[in-house]
Formats: sequence, structure tokens, C-alpha cells
Amino acid sequence: MDGVTLWALAGELTEALAGGRVDRVQQPERDELLLTIRAGGRNRRLLLSANPDHARAHLTEAQFQSPQTPPMFCMLLRKHLGGARFLRVDQLGADRVLYFRFEGMDELGDLCPLSLVLEVMGRHSNLVLVGKNGRIVDCARHVTADISRVRELLPGLPYEDPPAQDKLNPFTASREDFLNALSPLTGQRLDKAILQSISGVSTQLSRELCFRILGQEQGELTEEILPAAADKLHAFFQDRHVSPTLLVDENESPVDVLAFPYLSRSMDRQRPRSTLSEAVEEFYLLRDRRERLRERSHALRRFLQTALERAEKKRAIQMQTLLDARDRDVYRKKGDLITAQMYQMERGRSYVDVPDYYEEGVPLLRVELDPALSPAENAQRYYKRYNKLKAAAELTKEQLQKNEEEIAYLEGQLDDLDKCAKLEELNEIRAELEREGYLRQSAGKQKQRDPQSRPMAFRSSAGVPIYVGKNNVQNDRLTFSAAPEETWMHAKDMPGSHVIVRSARPDQATLLEAAKLAAWFSRGKQSQNVPVDYTLRRYVKKPSGARPGYVIYTNQTTLFVDPDEALVKRLQTDAER
Repeated sequence: MDGVTLWALAGELTEALAGGRVDRVQQPERDELLLTIRAGGRNRRLLLSANPDHARAHLTEAQFQSPQTPPMFCMLLRKHLGGARFLRVDQLGADRVLYFRFEGMDELGDLCPLSLVLEVMGRHSNLVLVGKNGRIVDCARHVTADISRVRELLPGLPYEDPPAQDKLNPFTASREDFLNALSPLTGQRLDKAILQSISGVSTQLSRELCFRILGQEQGELTEEILPAAADKLHAFFQDRHVSPTLLVDENESPVDVLAFPYLSRSMDRQRPRSTLSEAVEEFYLLRDRRERLRERSHALRRFLQTALERAEKKRAIQMQTLLDARDRDVYRKKGDLITAQMYQMERGRSYVDVPDYYEEGVPLLRVELDPALSPAENAQRYYKRYNKLKAAAELTKEQLQKNEEEIAYLEGQLDDLDKCAKLEELNEIRAELEREGYLRQSAGKQKQRDPQSRPMAFRSSAGVPIYVGKNNVQNDRLTFSAAPEETWMHAKDMPGSHVIVRSARPDQATLLEAAKLAAWFSRGKQSQNVPVDYTLRRYVKKPSGARPGYVIYTNQTTLFVDPDEALVKRLQTDAER
């Protein structure tokens, strides 16, 4: 999101929104605003993001979920911008600062100019509302003197532009200006010279400009090519033709947004888009949502990992207890042998050699004794050891089984976190952990009803719909809303998703494809030859009191398949993409 791309976006947004009225203000995230502007007879939604990694501005068609209680910054923006008329978007030279100009009404009903400033500056990115007197009304991130000695951003202070860089504004520069800016840098690499001297140019764009001048992305800036470089740079920035383009990789995943096609990149990997907003949204939206979801799931993941480590340590102790109790019959045998020879024993001895009737040939076995105890008391001492270990083993077996179930449950929840693509899916996992007693809900916290999440949708090569649950709540909902004659699948003996094939007798290809989906969305996704059970849904039951996602089933058949990520992408429906 360099200055050149922002320049192109500023023009596009001005053309689309000029004269429109602000109808609605939302703040889905702390550093993100969504303005609904009625312009040209239709509602346009303007997204402004000051996210440190994904700061940007563009029109959007995506849906965003706002918090139940609007933040104070959002309430203030609604007060000042509600009903305001959108004028234009200005840019600070070619820098990464955009001024969204509005005209609203003040408390006295007089027209009042307002500016919403988007500063795209990495971790210093910000959104600032500036009033008619040039003073800050409020901003998304308050910047105090402790944070920055150069520039404070606090309500009531005069708004000052970010410190200017000593670089050339390419949109207003003449051919001589380019020549003078590059002359002191001869002898350096041309792409670095462009980056160092021209404002608004990113590393990628500097290499593209170098390619247009030299025919390669890197090369030396010499006195001989200096005039040609100045000519071509001046012509390039005077052209100002915007042709929105999306650069994709071999999997058709977006890797860059271009305001115009790059000659230095393969044209086979460049996809034209009707607007720059469309290209920017396609590039950032999925990445931005994944990043925010990762941030929100971090605390939940850390809690689950801690709980899992604790359960695994408990399992190690339980296994050691069972290992220690494995030889408990030795103590009972020694008690029996002491009892059998008690009439020949004397008190005060530290050991006795007795015939071992349990072994062939009846060899002598040395049994240790406590000299302070009588033979009968020594026998009882061995019996007590035996009974203690026996009781411990029986109790530990029960505890170990419960602990194994808990480990499987926690591993399944961690696996489900990786499948979350929307906030409501993450909230379903949190709500389940609260119901199961793993998490305690904060006192006074209001329950917010999130929209019901949906399972992943696929379509087999034969056109048969296949659905895959993303978490335990979805798994239960998906499985027990399916028809009895539909096919149910699950990776065998491991955490994973429930899979429903909307067919009682799917063809063999559909069956194998669905099994590969079940394998991919399980803990076995990195393995080969993963066992997957399938049966009719009528044979799948949920035991009374069982945890969400836990079922038992019969009449199953097992397939062994290799997880296939390429197949997952190929079968995914458009709604899921």
C-alpha cells in the first residue's frame, strides 16, 4: 500500500463517493471504520483500516460484525459525521496519508468542515478526526509524549501532518526535477536510487521502474542512462493511467495489488479487476480476517495448550502408577509364603528363606522382614502393600480413561481452532469450553447471540454435496440434522470433523473424495494412509450426557486414504472460497 497505490485509490474513491451523505458509521475493530455513504443513488461502504499490518482504504462488499456496544470513538464519529456530505479525498503529496474531506453541521446548525485522516505508517498507522479549527477531535490510537516525542495525537491538540520526507513528489515534478534528484546518486543501483529519492514508491515499484528503464529489475545508475531515466520517470508519472491488477501465484492466491500491470512480472499471473477497491479487497480481506482471528484465538489456544500439557503430565504419572502396580502380586505371594511358614519363624529376624510353592521345583525365596514385627504382622504388611497397589491400579485405570478422553477432547478443540474462519465459529468453541467448565465467564458479562455458524461446503466430482463440520457444535448440528439414509464419515480414533455426504449410496469416486476431506480435516492431515470410517447416519448415536461432538456408531466400513490439499481446494464451493 504505497503512495502511488493510495494516489490511485484517492481518485477512485473521490469519483465514487463525491456528494454522497454518510448514512451509517460502524467500528468493527479498534483500528477499523466502516462508513456507509449514500452516493449516486446507491449505498457504498467505505472501509478505512489502520491495522499495523494491513492499513488501507477501499470500497467493500464484505460483511463485518460490529461489537454489541459501540466504542467511544465510533459514537463520536456518528455524532460528527452522521449525515455529513462527502467532498473528496486528498493526499499529502505522494505520501501514505489520505484526508477524507466532509462537510457537516455543528451544534449551531452551521456548515462545518471535517477531515478524517488515514495515516498508513505500519505500526504507527492511525485514524484521526480533525475539526474545523484544525484541532484533533479524537483518534483511534492516542499518541502521548511518552510514546512519541516528535508528534502527539490527542484530543484538543492541533493536528500536524506527519514529518515530511526529503523526497521528490513524482506527481508534480518536472523532467529536470527527476534529473536533479537522481544525479547525486549515480553509481548506485538504480532501483535503490529511485526508492531513496522519490516519494510514494515501494520496493516493488522501484524495481518495476528500473525494469522499464534498463530492461532488468536491478542495474547501475550511470551518467549515460541518467537522461533516459529522468525522461521515462517523468513520462510514467505524468501518464497517471490506472489499470487495477491483481498479481496471483500458481494457486491463484493473491500476492500483490498493482495500480497498473507490471512489465517485470509474468502476464499469466496478472488478473485485471474493474476497480482498485476490488483488487485491494480481494488481496487483503482473507488475510486480514485470518490475522485478526489468529489474534483473538491466541489466548484460547494458549489456555488449551496449557490444559493439554497438564493432562499429559497427569497421564505420565498415571502410567507410572500402573507400572509400579504391575508387580503387586509379588507382595501377595510373599504374604502367603510367610503365612505358610509362620510356625517355623522367630521374631526379630530381618529375612527368611522360604519354599516358593508358586514356582516349579519349589526353590527357596528370600523374603525381607521387619525385625520389630511378628511373622503374622510381617505377612499383613505385605498384604497391605498388595491391596494398596491393587486399589491404586483400579482407581488409576478409571482416571486414566477419563484423562485420555480429556486429552482427546483438548486435542480436538485445538484442531478445531485451526479450522475457524469466522468469529462466530471461534465464539462457539469458547462458549462450549465455558459450558464444559474449562473457562469461567466473567461476572456481569452479557451473552451476545452470534449468528449460527455454517459447516464447510464441498461438491464432489459427481456433483454430490459434501459438508464438513468445523467444531463440536457444528459437528453435532450437521450430523443430527442429516437424513438417516445419508452417509456419515469420521477419521478413525483421532480428533476430526464430522462429514456428511448427501447421498445414501454415493459413487466410489465421491466416497473416496469425502474420505479424503475427512482425513484432511483431522489430526491425521499430515500423515498418509489415514483410516476413515463411514456408515449411514442412522447408525450414529450420541450417548446421554456425552460432550459435544462425541458420538458412537456401528455398521461402519473403513477406508484408508491420503489427505489431499489440492483436492480440498478443488471441491470447495464458491460460497466457501
